Amino acid sequence: MASPEIILAAAEAGHIVTAAAGTHVGTHGATHHEAPGLLDIIRNNLPALQVLVPLTLAPLITLLNNRNLSWLLAMVGTSVSLLIAVVLTTQVLDGSVISYALGNWAPPLGIELRVDAANALVLLIVAAIGTCAAIYARPSVDKELGMTEQPLFYTAFLLCFSGLLGVTITGDAFNLFVFLEISSLSTYALVAMGAKQDRRALNAAYNYLILGTVGATFYVIGLGLAYMMTGTLNMADLAQRLPDLMGSGTLWVAFGFITIGLATKLAMFPLHFWLPNAYTYAPSVVTGFLAATATKVAVYALIRFIFTVFGADFAVEAQLFGKVLLPLGLIGIIAGSLVAIWQVNAKRILAFSSVAQIGYMLVGLGLMSLTGLTATMLHMFNHALMKGALFFALGAVMWKLGGVTLDKMRGAGKLMPWTMAAFVGGGLSLVGVPTTVGFISKWYLLNAAFEREWYWLIAILLITSLMAAVYMWRVFEVAYLRPAPEGVQKGEAPLLLLIPTWALVLANFWFGLNATTTVNLAETAARGLLGLTGGAN
Repeated sequence: MASPEIILAAAEAGHIVTAAAGTHVGTHGATHHEAPGLLDIIRNNLPALQVLVPLTLAPLITLLNNRNLSWLLAMVGTSVSLLIAVVLTTQVLDGSVISYALGNWAPPLGIELRVDAANALVLLIVAAIGTCAAIYARPSVDKELGMTEQPLFYTAFLLCFSGLLGVTITGDAFNLFVFLEISSLSTYALVAMGAKQDRRALNAAYNYLILGTVGATFYVIGLGLAYMMTGTLNMADLAQRLPDLMGSGTLWVAFGFITIGLATKLAMFPLHFWLPNAYTYAPSVVTGFLAATATKVAVYALIRFIFTVFGADFAVEAQLFGKVLLPLGLIGIIAGSLVAIWQVNAKRILAFSSVAQIGYMLVGLGLMSLTGLTATMLHMFNHALMKGALFFALGAVMWKLGGVTLDKMRGAGKLMPWTMAAFVGGGLSLVGVPTTVGFISKWYLLNAAFEREWYWLIAILLITSLMAAVYMWRVFEVAYLRPAPEGVQKGEAPLLLLIPTWALVLANFWFGLNATTTVNLAETAARGLLGLTGGAN
C-alpha cells in the first residue's frame, strides 16, 4: 500500500506541492521515482508518528510493568515527539500548511492531520514540556509515589501527552473530542495519584472529572448540531459549508455549546473551579506538566474553532470578543491575581496565577487585531516556559522540604540556593521583567491596547503586573528573609529535578533576549488564522 501523502500548501505562493512516498520533488517540480527507503517512510509519516509513538508506548509500559523500563520508554516517546515537532515547525515557518491523510483516504471523507504555524507552536509547547517532565519524573515519582504505581503513572502520563498532541494536530472535529477525552481521562488519574501525599487529591480529581465531563458534553452536543447541519466533521470542510448557514438559529446554539465546552477545559473564569485544587494536590511533575500544556491546548482549540471553523466574522456577529472574552478575561486577571495574593500555599498561589494568565490570553483575543492575536499565541508559548519552570522548582522544594506552604519554605533560599534561584527566575518572567519572555508577551498586549487607544486597559495590565509582583514577593520574602526551621540541613534536590527546571528558566531568558523566532512564529500563526497571506515580516 502506498504511504499516505503529505501535501504542503504554500500559502504565500498560492500553490500546492505534493510529496508521496518514493517521490522526490525537485526545486522545479520535476519528480523522480525511487524505491522508498526507511528515512523516506519516516519523513512522509511524521504527522502520524507525532502521536502514534507515545500512544503505542503507553500500553507497552503497562505490559512490561518495570519501573526502569517505564521511565526509559516515557523518555523515548516524549523525545521522539519533540524531534518531530521541531522538524514540522521548520516546514511551516513560512506560512505553509501540512495536510496528512490517514490511510490515504483524502479529506473530508478521511481523517486528516493538519499542521500550520498555529498548532506547530502548540506542538512545540507540549513536546518540549513533556520531555522536560519525563526527565523530571524519575526522582519526583520515586519520592511521591510507590514503586508499584510507577508503571501506571508513566502509562497515564504518555496517554495524556499523546492526547494533547492529538488535539493539537488533528484536522477532524470529532477526533479532537476523542483525543480530548484521552488526555482528560488520563489527567484525572494523574491528579488522583497525589492522594499518596494528600488525600484531598481524590476530591480534586473528582471535581475535575465532573467539570471536565460537563465541558466535553457541551462540546460534543455543539459538534453534533454542526454535523446535523453540514454532514461533515472535517474542520476545513466545516469552514466551507458553515457560511451558507449563517442565518440558522441551530448554528448559533452549536457555536455556544462548543465555546462553553472548550472554555471549561481551558479554565476560563468563572469556569475555572477545577483548576486550583487539581494543581495544588496533584504530584509535582503532573502539576508542572499540566500547568504548562493542558490549558494552552484548550485555548488553541477554542482559537481554531473561532477563526478557522466558524470564522472571525461570525464570532464578531455573536459578540464573542467584546462581550464575552474581553470582560471575562479581565475579570479572570483581576480575580486570579487578588486571590493569589492571599494564599499560604505556593502551589495555590501559582494555580490562581494561572487563572490570571489565561485571562491575558483571552484579552488578546478580545482585542480583535493581528497584534492582539499574536500576543495570545506568543503568551501561550511563553506562559508554558514560565509556569513549567515555577512548578518544577516547587516540586524540587517539595522533594527536599516535604511541603510548599509558605511556612515550610522559610529559609529555602539558603537551604536550596540553586532551586530557589530557578524559582526567582521564573517569578521574574511571570511578573514581566525585561529580558524575560513574560515581558515580551505583555509588551505585545500593551501594543495591541495602544493600537485600540484603550488606555484604561493599559492601566489594568500594568496594575495586575504589580499584583503579580506582590504575590511572588511573598514567596521570595519567606525564602530569603525568614530563618529556616531548626534541624533542616542545607542541600539541593537531585540533578534530574534541577536540569529540566533550569532548562526552562534559561529558555525564559533566551527567548526574552532573542524573541525573533517565537514572535515570527506567533505572528505567522496569527496571520494564518486571520486569513492574511504570507508569513511574518
